[in-house]
Amino acid sequence: MFTSISKMKLFSWLPQLLVCLALLGSPAQAQQPVLDQYIQEAFGSNQGLRQQQLNLEKAMYALREAKSYYMPNVGFNATYTRADGGRTIDLPIGDLLNPIYSTLNQLTATGNFPQIENQQVLLNPDNFYDAKLHTTLPLINMEIGYNKRIKQEAITAQQAAVNVYKRELVKDIKSAYYRYYQATQAIAIYESSLKLVAENVRVNESLLRNGARNATALTRSQAEQEQVSAARQEQEDLAKSAKAYFNFLLNRELSTAIILDTSNLAADALAQNTNGISGRDELTQLKAVQQMYAQSTGLQKSNAIPKLSAFLDLGSQAFNFNVSSKSMYYLGGISLQWDLFAGNRNNFKIRQASLETQAAQARYDEAESLFKLQEEQAKNKLNTALTNYKSALSQEALAIRYYNDQFKVYKEGQLLYIELIDAQNQLTGARLRLSLASADIRIAGAELERSQAAYPL
Repeated sequence: MFTSISKMKLFSWLPQLLVCLALLGSPAQAQQPVLDQYIQEAFGSNQGLRQQQLNLEKAMYALREAKSYYMPNVGFNATYTRADGGRTIDLPIGDLLNPIYSTLNQLTATGNFPQIENQQVLLNPDNFYDAKLHTTLPLINMEIGYNKRIKQEAITAQQAAVNVYKRELVKDIKSAYYRYYQATQAIAIYESSLKLVAENVRVNESLLRNGARNATALTRSQAEQEQVSAARQEQEDLAKSAKAYFNFLLNRELSTAIILDTSNLAADALAQNTNGISGRDELTQLKAVQQMYAQSTGLQKSNAIPKLSAFLDLGSQAFNFNVSSKSMYYLGGISLQWDLFAGNRNNFKIRQASLETQAAQARYDEAESLFKLQEEQAKNKLNTALTNYKSALSQEALAIRYYNDQFKVYKEGQLLYIELIDAQNQLTGARLRLSLASADIRIAGAELERSQAAYPL
């Protein structure tokens, strides 16, 4: 027959066992509001995730850049030149016109037609400016389209990378949360053990006063009390470390208090996705990379297609910075570029891109097999954790009964104290194993959830 304290201890674990057994037959998608709130907080504050999101934003701007090549490109160009020397053009204007002018002066008896000199014109323009708006517009350029599609696949790959980081973060947060919970449970177990040891010390002191025991049993119980106190302190240090790591994941002060929601913890641990690994973001990422290489192959093949573009110049050019209707001009046209031979360079690039595509497919197939293996191992680990939990629960109940029986016999003077200590250590060990098994269920559930990409992002 259990004591009231023992019954309370046993009944405190009974709801968790019933929940585990019920969910084992029918997995549910119950979530812990408190833990989910912590996860959402981490999504907004974790520095590693922030870096991934910045990379995604960068990829989005790269796509916008790729699309911008469809638009006209307008630039302002201006030049001003001063020149002296160099090649010239000799114009014998004087030799051609002076005889004519002389004859005209004789006929008219005037000097209205002066003599002129031969001219020497400098080819390099001196004191000349040319300012214009230069506009180009691609008409046919297959590279632009392929570059845009490559950037789109890069966004898909980076979005998948963000989701991968989120899922890893969810698993780490849950594992840290459960380890902290297990450490606090261990502290409570050692505190309960300290109460038992204190009771043993009290009983031994009473027996010593009454002459029913010697001082050896009291000394041994006091030593046991010190040992349990040291173990409790060790668990407190572990709990502090677990708290610090949990807060680190949330980018908070390491000593920030953690709210422990002990309701329905096992339900979250056993939530499973019946779709298997089909939702793994790593596969989406690898598929996007494969598509990027495929588009790169098309990009290299597009070099065989001519590039056609239009241009238009609107500007003004004249000497001495004169601006008038005569200095204004426009110049427009169409340009064609067609690479006919490049030493088979494009063919080599096409083959390289094709091999990269095949390698990406091989990486996808390998990853798919690896994720299936991880899922199977996670399922087995969860099943083992459930089995260990049920076994630990039974062991705790037996250890409670065994300790109570031994303690009664010891109080009657029919049991050695070393045997009572053994019963007490068995009880403490059983409770610790139960606490650890309970945490293992939840951690294994978090790993299975991660292997199936089941957590809703």
